[in-house]
Amino acid sequence: MGWWRIDADALAGSRFLLSPLAEATAALQTLDLRMAAHPGERAWLEAHLPAYRARLASEPLDALLVPAALGTTWNADFVTPTPRGDGERSFEEELTRIRATPPAAALADLAVSLGGPVPEPLASATDLPHRMAELLTWVWRETVLPTWPRRRRILEADVLARTARLTREGWAAALDELNPGRTRWLGEGRLQVNARAFPPRSATGARLLFVPVTPSRGWVSWEGTERFAIVYPCAGALAGTDGPAVPEALGALLGSARAGVLVRLQSPLSTSQLVALTGQGLGSVGRHLKVLLDARLVRRRRAGRSVLYDWTEAGAALVRAQDDRT
Repeated sequence: MGWWRIDADALAGSRFLLSPLAEATAALQTLDLRMAAHPGERAWLEAHLPAYRARLASEPLDALLVPAALGTTWNADFVTPTPRGDGERSFEEELTRIRATPPAAALADLAVSLGGPVPEPLASATDLPHRMAELLTWVWRETVLPTWPRRRRILEADVLARTARLTREGWAAALDELNPGRTRWLGEGRLQVNARAFPPRSATGARLLFVPVTPSRGWVSWEGTERFAIVYPCAGALAGTDGPAVPEALGALLGSARAGVLVRLQSPLSTSQLVALTGQGLGSVGRHLKVLLDARLVRRRRAGRSVLYDWTEAGAALVRAQDDRT
């Protein structure tokens, strides 16, 4: 397994950070692997995969570059630059770092991601950083940007939930759940970051950055000994927002947004899941849940490390009564 040695200073200086470039890169990985982790991701993939295939068909060198850059065990470093850590930057600002990569450095990174020599015609190309930047721009513009406001709400909800857990339960609990199966607090200043047999690295005194993305992808990166980043799939899946229909009378009684929260709680859901499913902001969902709790239409209970909400008998009776009228 790969692990980093970290100290109290690294933990104290750590922060969660949103990265539009990481979101686009994770989307590119999903398109290239053609693998979806849940129904919402599958719907997104089915919607955009034909255009992505057509894009690669029109640029054969790009079709060779993508699997080489994403590799089998490691991403080419120039494709996944470590965020600066001094605040969120726009997609275009982050992309300048890929565009500025010297062609020779990009080829060296590809050799690492491929685990061997870079094949022709990639080895002879002098515009690989530019090509990757253009492809990521296409992915961002065509497949991510139209839903970025909603994606951003999901990411912000994830950061708030993890920050709250960090405050309640400490670093060990927060890191164990960051990316289950990959990240784990091993104790004695050791943080497992993946399941690969990579040599350990020292991140003592460095800046640790935790970057959520909505696609079910993740990776690690670092820049020298100063900044280390873990990109991880956030807890709130990017699912469809249609959901169950809100009965007209129930919407008139509670308001359509609050009723939309209530009708989804036949099965227990967390606040982050409700944010993802409804497309509403975290604050709005929280206010609706408080009103529904005060009215005893929903209940709150802990399941392991999560807080879930579902119908009380009164809530179930109210929703079903309205369904019976339609």
